Amino acid sequence: MKIVFLALAMLEGVTLYADKIKEINYDNLFHISKDVAMRMVDLEVGEDLDDKKVDDAIKKYFDQGYFEDIYVTNEDGNVTFHFKEKPIISKIEIKGYKDDDKDFLNDVVMIKRGTLYDEQKIEAAKKRIIDSLNHEGKIDSVVEVEKEVQENGSIHIKFVTNEGEKIIVEKIKYSGMNRFQGTDFDEVVANKQHQFIGWLWGRNSGDLKIEDLEYDPLRMRDYYMQFGYLDAKVDSPFVRVNFDHYTGEMSYQVTEGDVYRISSINIEQTKDVIDNAKLVELLKLVKNEAFNIKTFREDSERIKTAIADLGYAFVNVMPDLKKDKDKHTVDVIFKVVPGEKVHIRNVVISGNTRTLDRVIRRELYLGPGDMYSLTDLKDSRNALGRLGYFESNTIEEKRIDDHTMDLIVKVKETPTGNIQLGGGYGSYGGILLSVSVSDRNIFGSGLNVGVKLEKSQLTHNYSFSISNPRLNDSDFSGNFSLYQSSTEYTDYTVASNGISLGAGHKFTRNISGYLGYNYSKNTYSNVDANATSLYGSYYFQSYSKSSVITSASWDSTDDYYLPREGFTASQSVEKSGLGGDADFVKFATTFGKYYGLKDLVGFDAIFRYKARFNYAMDTGYLPIAEKYYMGGIGSVRGYTSYSLAPKDNNATLIGANETFSNSVEVSFPLVPKAKMRLVTYLDWGFIGDKSLTEISRGGYGLGLEWFSPVGPIQLMFANPLGEKPGDKVSHFEFTMGQRF
Repeated sequence: MKIVFLALAMLEGVTLYADKIKEINYDNLFHISKDVAMRMVDLEVGEDLDDKKVDDAIKKYFDQGYFEDIYVTNEDGNVTFHFKEKPIISKIEIKGYKDDDKDFLNDVVMIKRGTLYDEQKIEAAKKRIIDSLNHEGKIDSVVEVEKEVQENGSIHIKFVTNEGEKIIVEKIKYSGMNRFQGTDFDEVVANKQHQFIGWLWGRNSGDLKIEDLEYDPLRMRDYYMQFGYLDAKVDSPFVRVNFDHYTGEMSYQVTEGDVYRISSINIEQTKDVIDNAKLVELLKLVKNEAFNIKTFREDSERIKTAIADLGYAFVNVMPDLKKDKDKHTVDVIFKVVPGEKVHIRNVVISGNTRTLDRVIRRELYLGPGDMYSLTDLKDSRNALGRLGYFESNTIEEKRIDDHTMDLIVKVKETPTGNIQLGGGYGSYGGILLSVSVSDRNIFGSGLNVGVKLEKSQLTHNYSFSISNPRLNDSDFSGNFSLYQSSTEYTDYTVASNGISLGAGHKFTRNISGYLGYNYSKNTYSNVDANATSLYGSYYFQSYSKSSVITSASWDSTDDYYLPREGFTASQSVEKSGLGGDADFVKFATTFGKYYGLKDLVGFDAIFRYKARFNYAMDTGYLPIAEKYYMGGIGSVRGYTSYSLAPKDNNATLIGANETFSNSVEVSFPLVPKAKMRLVTYLDWGFIGDKSLTEISRGGYGLGLEWFSPVGPIQLMFANPLGEKPGDKVSHFEFTMGQRF
């Protein structure tokens, strides 16, 4: 950057201040207006031209950051400021690392298209890119900047990155450590010793994470304090790197100290708002036991929640410790400053371009005029998440004064409906046309509506369903559905018609009940005599079913599609025989537990356990179509859907009376921007007529969970376990619209 100041007039050859200023002009000035430019400097028409004032003016203009060069000319008192503005950056690219990653460009490079070219900002961006590479443990990285001037004068900037090598920690040594082993810290530290086949999930890769070197000693000390070692000290690690092989060794110096036991637990309130005895009942720390820093923090949060639930939104809990180093005991003290009781002044909802305000408000447990409650606030967030209408939601607390606050509910909507148009041709069924329309939140009203029309030469399937989770915004729900289907097979034709309706009630925030009625008629026709003799006539007995279903369910999860906390449980009973041919009783039990692992592993991993138990009791007539079959998504992946069940002497599936299946899953973020996740799973199930041990199969594999523009999609790749001759295996399945 240069400043050119012509001390002599270009034409006259006299000093600037020898003339009076007749006129002030600006050449090639675009970023600021002439009026603004005039007000910025101490130059006026009619006064003597002073070279110091001109010099000061040039400096002020340069301070704006818009100009690459400025010089001044004087022609007989006509003073002109000439500007050469910095070029505009028209394009920014990054290659070799985070190629054209928009988030990385915004958050790390921090130079946007349309800004002025600035060499210092370019160098600062280079440094941030190298720092990012260093944080990933990539040493000796090089970033070069390529500049290309376009025809219009703008500049195309390209950051070309050559990634360095990762340092692999081959060995970690600990001096002074007796209580633990090095592997005990693996669950808390970022830098771990390399293990054999470290690339495998669950193993340690040994990658050096430079940004965590200063924090790992603190994590190790915190781990010691979970076992009462309050004097534990862990020095910063010494790292020795072999740059020939890009390997390293780390060593820690540890001072453990002694275990401290709790001598007393005291709660001190600056203002008594609750009986201390009630708060003590919430605590998990126990007198005379070893101190645990993790439990100490959790107890502090329990106290805060208990008092905040009484309306003290701004409560402050200050935990304190008083150590007796001679006796190795510690007094635990919780100092509580409740503040004042707070009421909600207003609830403001934003971000809902589609969903009606009332649909959101009816899920909130706090409204204008209500006393503040921290539990109510958390339950409101979870209730909004369970709707499945929003990608995310937050409730911000805006303090108005010591006694009032506003709640700002911010939601980000997610697609809840999809339209599918399909067609095809099969050698058996001929031309097939299919139209499907469904929406869980139609017109933002909270209504769930679905219509399906499918027709071919040999099949047709029509269905309609509608449900309202909050009838008239109350705690009652209602549903109605009907369907008609017909399929013409080689030896017979089967037609099914059905209708169902019911009502539910939300008894508490987590418990709901349901009572419904189902009626269906299943008719076989055009049965070939050969098929009857081969399979048996009882396979083709037409029947009607009239049944009542009652159920109770619990749901404390925080999201409909992708919960990270809470559990679900349900129990239903179906009694058939209230009219119709079928006469049976069915019991169905489900359970699901969800746990976010981010605090443990450092990224958004989710653990899930799901279990299902079904039992059917024949009280008169249990049709084969009403019995249980196992296999596929929802029971045991790796086997074709409904392919696992007891068989008759002709090896024909005849269904079972009871079944139990469960699965363990771990879901990982794969492409967060595309809302894609990877899931690993293990399924195992049991099914039988008289005993669950008659048939036992399992499956394992990988799957893709994708929040696509047309709804959530699961693509499952599976392998069977315990496969037997005659089993029908399936290595791929997919579903749309289901919870993960």
